[in-house]
Amino acid sequence: MKSILVTGGAGFIGSNFVLHLLEKYPDYQIINLDKLTYAANKDYLVSAENNPRHKLVVGDILDKELVHQLFSQHEISGVVHFAAESHVDNSISGPAVFIETNVKGTLTLLDAARAHWLDAPFKVKAGKEKCRFLHVSTDEVYGSLGETGLFREDTAYAPNSPYSASKAGSDFLARAWHHTYGLDTVITNCSNNYGPHQHNEKLIPTIIRKALAGEKIPIYGDGKNVRDWLYVRDHCAGIDLAFHTGKAGETYNIGGRNERNNLQIVATITDLLQQLAPPSTRLKGVAHYKDLITFVTDRPGHDRRYAIDATKIETQLGWKAAENFESGIKKTVEWYLKKYSL
Repeated sequence: MKSILVTGGAGFIGSNFVLHLLEKYPDYQIINLDKLTYAANKDYLVSAENNPRHKLVVGDILDKELVHQLFSQHEISGVVHFAAESHVDNSISGPAVFIETNVKGTLTLLDAARAHWLDAPFKVKAGKEKCRFLHVSTDEVYGSLGETGLFREDTAYAPNSPYSASKAGSDFLARAWHHTYGLDTVITNCSNNYGPHQHNEKLIPTIIRKALAGEKIPIYGDGKNVRDWLYVRDHCAGIDLAFHTGKAGETYNIGGRNERNNLQIVATITDLLQQLAPPSTRLKGVAHYKDLITFVTDRPGHDRRYAIDATKIETQLGWKAAENFESGIKKTVEWYLKKYSL
């Protein structure tokens, strides 16, 4: 039985990845380390509750003693590191916790992996030759694009928010531990994820939640900020490939090739909700959910456009997104309607 440490495995992407691993790899034991902050939810893992191959450990990646104990007790042979503070608005109002968790927490994990897998720089312990540390990051580390162009793995970093700066710092640590110590690390940078289990504060769940409640749907600025959207289970498949078949020391960008601005996103979702849960049957005075859209003051440092070139992972590892935005967003809306019993 191979033991994999997944950090942040009760969060949005992490929980989807844990379920993906349990479904696909019957010989894997998943040690799921999560602090269970506001961004996590044990209910996401209800289907794994009685699975003997899944162990949820409530704890902090900053807890060195706990992290080393897990490595020793379970003979961890792989780490997939999701755990991070990730809400940009929160990073603007309180950046310190982002540095603590995202930078110092990553340092704790990398040092534990180095101690348990290496005898010395570039000298792997016997039996640890196939151990790997995969660090999950974001396209936000690259900054903002103009109207054209795509983020590639060799794009210079230019983070513009405390959140993206903290993720850039953790990326550089993962890179340095490979080049300085010979630790087998792989980095993935993804575009905007959406799908089941996403936290209510994020854009797509906010649109759905506000619309169904008959409340104003807030859209920052002019609504023309562009993101590349990636269905969460497609992201999980990409991480799986990078973890198992990626080259040590490499970075792989994972993107959905689904660029949409926020106006297009809110229009698509409100039209879907109009079909699947018409407001006329539930809300007084609302003819169409789009009537609830309202524009609010843009947030500071709001990057205008992100878009990922996923050519490297597509050509070198054979990854391909199974969902386009239309199919993925329909599955997402249906999941939230079920969640809200509608």
